[in-house]
Amino acid sequence: MLDLIRVVLLGLIEGITEFLPISSTGHLLIAEHWLGARSDTFNVVIQAGAILAVTLLYRRRIFELLTGLGRAETRNYALKLLVAFLITAVLGFGVTRLGFKLPERITPVAWALLLGGLWMMVAEYFAARRSDNTRVSWGVAILVGLAQVVAAIFPGTSRSAATIFIAMLAGTSNRPAATEFAFLVGIPTMFAASGYELLKQAKAGEVHEDWVALTIAFVVSAITAFVAVKWLLGYIRSHRFTAFAIYRILLGAALLLLMPNA
Repeated sequence: MLDLIRVVLLGLIEGITEFLPISSTGHLLIAEHWLGARSDTFNVVIQAGAILAVTLLYRRRIFELLTGLGRAETRNYALKLLVAFLITAVLGFGVTRLGFKLPERITPVAWALLLGGLWMMVAEYFAARRSDNTRVSWGVAILVGLAQVVAAIFPGTSRSAATIFIAMLAGTSNRPAATEFAFLVGIPTMFAASGYELLKQAKAGEVHEDWVALTIAFVVSAITAFVAVKWLLGYIRSHRFTAFAIYRILLGAALLLLMPNA
């Protein structure tokens, strides 16, 4: 029963934090410090639940892109998504092959949360001084692809925060437009990363899971992510990301003060 509660809590944390700009990886590392570490397979599968939820939320937009490639505007947008994804895939694979990975400790995560919060506030300030722009340029697409690689390397950075705010600074100052592009790029990126990790673990014979617990966590993550992202998409139409930035700064500072050597 206790393990079931832990599984549900981890599913909730993943679902809430995966697409909010507060870092799911960082929050899972912090949670697992008290709830006990889970396997890489477990973390990959519950992440897939969150991705599935966002795919369902954007199903109409995805269908529109797939069926509207005959229109120049739609084709151009789809190509930018593809370029951003390929940049992440190629560079991310290269980083993985080189074996570069930061230690999964709370202190680096705390610094990433704190500095990321400050970065969000600065980005919001400068984006607000620009005229509202929904256009996604090629420069934005390239920078979003690079931002995803940076977020993958540094736990606590937050893929959504890195991509949304680099898009806003690079010219897509409209929050919903920047968020949509960041999330649409994230769908194939995260499905590919999850599939790669599962395949790698299966080949190494490292998949030994309680599939009932894993299924429960997957479902909890998917439902929670659906609700969290649907709320976020409505929230950002009339609010800035400042509340998330303040949350990150306070959490990062608290972790550094209370757990300086963790």
